[in-house]
Amino acid sequence: MTSCHAQPKPKSLPQDALPCSPSADVQGSWVLLTAGGVVIVVLPGSIMSKALQGLLILALAGLNYLPQACVAEGSPEWAYPVNPPEFKLAPDDGVMRHVPGSTVEYLLPQLRDRFLAPDWHPAEHQPMPSVVAKGRKPDVSACAFCHRAEGTGGPENASIAGLPFAYIMQQMADFKSGARSTAVSKRVPQTLMIAGAKAISDEDAREAASYFSSLKPRANITVVESETVPKTYVTAWILAKSRSNELEPIGQRIIELPDNLEDFEHRDGYATFTAYVPPSSLKRGEILVSGQNAAKAPACAQCHGQDLRGIGEIPSIAGRSPMPLITMLRSTRLSKPSK
Repeated sequence: MTSCHAQPKPKSLPQDALPCSPSADVQGSWVLLTAGGVVIVVLPGSIMSKALQGLLILALAGLNYLPQACVAEGSPEWAYPVNPPEFKLAPDDGVMRHVPGSTVEYLLPQLRDRFLAPDWHPAEHQPMPSVVAKGRKPDVSACAFCHRAEGTGGPENASIAGLPFAYIMQQMADFKSGARSTAVSKRVPQTLMIAGAKAISDEDAREAASYFSSLKPRANITVVESETVPKTYVTAWILAKSRSNELEPIGQRIIELPDNLEDFEHRDGYATFTAYVPPSSLKRGEILVSGQNAAKAPACAQCHGQDLRGIGEIPSIAGRSPMPLITMLRSTRLSKPSK
């Protein structure tokens, strides 16, 4: 990791900011940043049975304790991987690609066509609406190209399977109006998302929201507490495990890696990931999200429900990828309030 020049700290939200505004990117999380304490990233499963179910609760020291490595806009490099200038996609070799558990096959150019969403497991979900499967040229990419046909997404975007219809529609409206943006404008996944939200028709947005809200979220992330983490490199806007198999100190980072890089690059919605977190992160997160430290933050269950799987239009924060949640938290601090 390399350092860049120090950047001015972003202005905090008021310490009395409500934790569950309907237009927040991750409701219930604002106060965890602004109170100066801990970032809560993911909490899958029931609070009462986290030890038995291997729940994912990620808590890191507040933003002032993040490592100095950063990108040009002052954001931590590990949370916003940016392709290096020399990055190039591998040339097409004409070989059909496959993924485990599927008889479907695609050529490499098809897997890279943002107006064609690979559907490796078509029998496992309802037919995709046209805008989800093919998008609308020139500006609306196929929704499932990034978020996958199963809605599982990846570290470079977000899992949106099972999110409330109204919540998805609100996020689209906020992208369109500029109320929601991104902390690092040079990242292509976010640039495409914003461009698509501005160009998409209301009817297409409703169809996409209906489709993704009907999907059942998949458990695809394993959390490992560790003092060390595999060395990484940036490829296609994510971090991947270095081929050297060397380790380095984790510091105060979260490092989320695909377990099989090829499956991820082939946009398989069944791809799995490992999130490495600093030691004691799970316990520290448990204390905060369960309301045991009310002086620092209210219990997340106040807005997201006792099992953190959402209430009404308030989304589930259980089992979500940590990287999109980190970036959404930071984006919330930079975004304009919705009207």
